[in-house]
Amino acid sequence: MRSRSARSSENLLEELQAALTHGTVARRVETLRRVTDLFVNSAADYSDDHVRIFDDVFQCLVEQIETSAKTLLAARLAPIGAAPPRIIRTLALDEVIEVAGPVLSNSEQLDETTLIEIARSKGQAHLKAISLRRVLSEALTDVLVTRGDEDVVQSTVKNRGAQLSEGSLTDLVARAERDDDLATCIGLRPDLPRHQYLKLVAKASLSVRKKLEAAHPELAADVSSAVQEAAQRVRAAAMTKQTEMARALVKSLHEDGRLSEFEVSSFAEQGKFDETNAGLAALAGVPLEVAENLMIESRTEGVMCLAKVAGMQWSSVRAIIAMREKLSGGSQTDMLTLRKTYDALRSSTAQQVLRFQRMQQATTAPA
Repeated sequence: MRSRSARSSENLLEELQAALTHGTVARRVETLRRVTDLFVNSAADYSDDHVRIFDDVFQCLVEQIETSAKTLLAARLAPIGAAPPRIIRTLALDEVIEVAGPVLSNSEQLDETTLIEIARSKGQAHLKAISLRRVLSEALTDVLVTRGDEDVVQSTVKNRGAQLSEGSLTDLVARAERDDDLATCIGLRPDLPRHQYLKLVAKASLSVRKKLEAAHPELAADVSSAVQEAAQRVRAAAMTKQTEMARALVKSLHEDGRLSEFEVSSFAEQGKFDETNAGLAALAGVPLEVAENLMIESRTEGVMCLAKVAGMQWSSVRAIIAMREKLSGGSQTDMLTLRKTYDALRSSTAQQVLRFQRMQQATTAPA
């Protein structure tokens, strides 16, 4: 048997819905206020059938009412998890951001398909509202990063509930080269993969150095040294437990004579950046930092020099290059051309490149 409150609520809604046919705009607004009060005060107690009735009434009421009334409705329904879904979608699709904003930012009734649809079609204010949601999927953040302006992108990156895909991170790190504020936002994210973090530091430090040297040319040498030292301190701080474990594993394999080209190739095929980097450094006989600098560069020549000194076959080199492309989200390179370049690369030339890299590393190392 239904409760008295349930019966009275249903009867009231039916009466109100019937009165809509001849109601004025003012009457609709007052009716909307009463229905909203009725729903909000007992939302947790209503059955699915009751919610559907409310949904029908809300849909009818908002057709001919002023924006201020819809704005108030959106603000009141947005925090309610069991809010009627159709009216929530209607409000979210509204062109007026004051109406759509509260729902886009807070309503759990909006499904991802609707959110992506809005993110792909609406303006920057709607995208900014979406970027403030408690949780953002990779598919949704991909759209926000692609279509969003500077404000939307920074808001998305600052949102710790936003899941960033490898492709979005690659795009963001590239943008950060020209935007110090964005670089800071990205660098503060605890989920930023190490290889992306290293790229970010390398590009951001270069940008900062150029700006500081341009502003104070008389201090160019001191500024350059200070920036290099800061970058190295940041690099050390970026060392994660996972990186330490990867390096310890490779060191153990190398000391036991079990580290081979096959092992490094297997690491690369599994997308294990730290293990691949450490293995390549060990086989090439260079410091980890030297190998890491070459591994995060956009050009492939440095990696091929490491592999040539390590005496690797092309199949292993190809696996390492493919891993770099996958992690960076970049376009696929011409492997046939790269193979010709690798086959033509002399071991003595590769050795010279690595010696130069080691010299640079020693020169910029803090005293």
